[in-house]
Amino acid sequence: MNLIVDVGNTFVKFAVYKQSKLIEKVVGELKNFENLVFEVLKDHPDINQGIVSSVGKLEKSQIKAIETKIKVIELSHKLELPFKNLYATPKTLGVDRIALVSASVEQFPDNNVLIIDAGTCITYDFINTKNEYLGGAISPGIRLRYRTLNDLTANLPLLETEIPQEILGNSTENSIHSGVVFGVLKEIDGVIDDYVKEYSDLTVILTGGDAKFLSNQLKNSIFANSNFLLEGLNFILEYNSK
Repeated sequence: MNLIVDVGNTFVKFAVYKQSKLIEKVVGELKNFENLVFEVLKDHPDINQGIVSSVGKLEKSQIKAIETKIKVIELSHKLELPFKNLYATPKTLGVDRIALVSASVEQFPDNNVLIIDAGTCITYDFINTKNEYLGGAISPGIRLRYRTLNDLTANLPLLETEIPQEILGNSTENSIHSGVVFGVLKEIDGVIDDYVKEYSDLTVILTGGDAKFLSNQLKNSIFANSNFLLEGLNFILEYNSK
C-alpha cells in the first residue's frame, strides 16, 4: 500500500492508496505533521512505501521521521517521470504541476490535455498527444485576488468568496465579487477557448480547492476531479517502484 503526502503552505494531505484505489484521505495543519503521519501509518500497517510532494516548508527531519517506518521518495524534477519535460526551466517547475501532468498521462494517454488547478494560484499545464509537456501559465487565484484588493488599497474591504448575481455591481461589495469571480471565470473560459482553437480534440481537467465552486459556472466542458494531484503522486510512486 502507498502513502501519499501533499504538503502545502499551511495544510498537508495524506492519502492511502491500494494500487490505484483511494482508501483514505486525511487533511490537517502542517504544524501537526508528525502526529498525523504516524497516526495514518498506525491505522494502515500494510503501507510499505510513500512519496512526499512539498510546496511548503517541510523540514528534512520530518521526512526522515517517515523514513524510519517506510521507504520514501521525495518528488522533484530529477525523478523518472512518465512524460517528456520540455519546460525551458525544468528545475523551477513546481512539484504540484509535475504531479498533475503525470495524472493526465495515466488517465488520458495520448491526448491533448489542459490541466487547470484552481487554488492559491491558478495554474494551467498542457501536455500533447506525443506525451510532451510544453508548459502553461500561472495567475492569481480567487482568494489571492480578494486579499490583494484589500491589502493594496486603502478602502476596499476583504470579502468572503461569493457568487455574484450579475456582472453589474451596484455596490462596492458587489463590484468586488463581480470583478473577482467573473474575472476568474472569464479568464479560465478564455484560456480554454484559445487552446481549443489550436487543439480541437482538447481534454480539460479542473482541480484544486476552488474547482467545485467554479465547475458549474464555466461555459466550457471540463472534467472536475478534486483528487487529481493525489492520483498523480500515486502514479509517480508506482512508476518509480517498477
